[in-house]
Amino acid sequence: MDDKTFTPGPTTDSVRAADGTVLAAPEGWVLLPTGDAGLTRRVKAAGDFWVVQEKVGRRMFSRGVWAASATIERIRAELDAERATEGYAKRKEAASRRREASQAEYVEDFLGAVVTFLAFDPGHADLADRLAHAVTEHATPVGSGTVARTKRIPVEQRAEAAVIAWMRHRTTAYDSMPIPRVKGKRREVRRMLARRSQELLQRYRRGEPVGDDCPLKRALAPED
Repeated sequence: MDDKTFTPGPTTDSVRAADGTVLAAPEGWVLLPTGDAGLTRRVKAAGDFWVVQEKVGRRMFSRGVWAASATIERIRAELDAERATEGYAKRKEAASRRREASQAEYVEDFLGAVVTFLAFDPGHADLADRLAHAVTEHATPVGSGTVARTKRIPVEQRAEAAVIAWMRHRTTAYDSMPIPRVKGKRREVRRMLARRSQELLQRYRRGEPVGDDCPLKRALAPED
């Protein structure tokens, strides 16, 4: 945590530094909430500011930026005027089209990676197609927060992890399973369920006959 990053303080107009010191917001400062990245970037570039972050579980969430009210209002007015121009609208539309094209390309690549990972025998091709599309539809939306959205690992590993995660929730009792609140126990249960999922997938890869009571078949059965 640097000297401009804090956690929420005990009151709405205070923050807490890394060493525990509580600081009151300077006079004339207000908290700019999250939600407008462009405005936040310009406010931070304009002068003094405090970033407020809060850790929830393992993730860090931004709670906004403290800065001079006059600075925020001036930049907001400048941005509003800029965003009202025809040129801005055209740039925004072009950027949106690029994002949509990039997302469509990624979805296609991810679907292919899932199909490759499944490698089902041709006799189970229909089920492989349904599973690949189900996993891709669940995992690839922007903002979904799934492993498919990370860039830290190759798409092949993302595809495998997404399939195993989908099967954990859809073909096992994981979501209703009572798991002791013991460090490492949930990870242990996930590894055990992952092994079971991999064993089930191997049956389809080998082309073995699989009955209708198969949890994967039931999870992918068309809804009435």
